[in-house]
Amino acid sequence: MLKLKEGFVLRQVARETVVIPSGNEINLNMMITLNETGEFLWDYLTRGTDAEELVAALLGEYDVDETTARSSVDAFVAKLNEYGFLQE
Repeated sequence: MLKLKEGFVLRQVARETVVIPSGNEINLNMMITLNETGEFLWDYLTRGTDAEELVAALLGEYDVDETTARSSVDAFVAKLNEYGFLQE
């Protein structure tokens, strides 16, 4: 199960969607910018999901093939893990 940790919020800044840490210990090094696809996947992760559901969601929303969708999901999840945004 993939789910985001508590303490991160999405904000629109200069027409871009950014993830900003919130709470007592704000580390701005953990701030990232999301593209449209990242924002779409982020929404699913706030509710908890798995990689297969994310791939299916991309296939249903965007005109991409399964290989591209899976590659995008894998890269996005890897980046979120790198930044420590996902629960273990």
